[in-house]
Amino acid sequence: MDTDLASSLMAARSAQTHQSVQIAIVKKQHDMQTQLLDMLLQPAQAVLPPGQGTQIDKSA
Repeated sequence: MDTDLASSLMAARSAQTHQSVQIAIVKKQHDMQTQLLDMLLQPAQAVLPPGQGTQIDKSA
């Protein structure tokens, strides 16, 4: 009986550790994706130089 309890506790602890590692990996992936999006969107949010975008070139 003691062996069954000990093995059950070991299995539960192992599952808990495995789940903690999976959560840490998902969080890290999310952080990396967020950083990538920020990096890709940064040029799109840049301020235009003075005079650019104020007139429409209809001959283009």
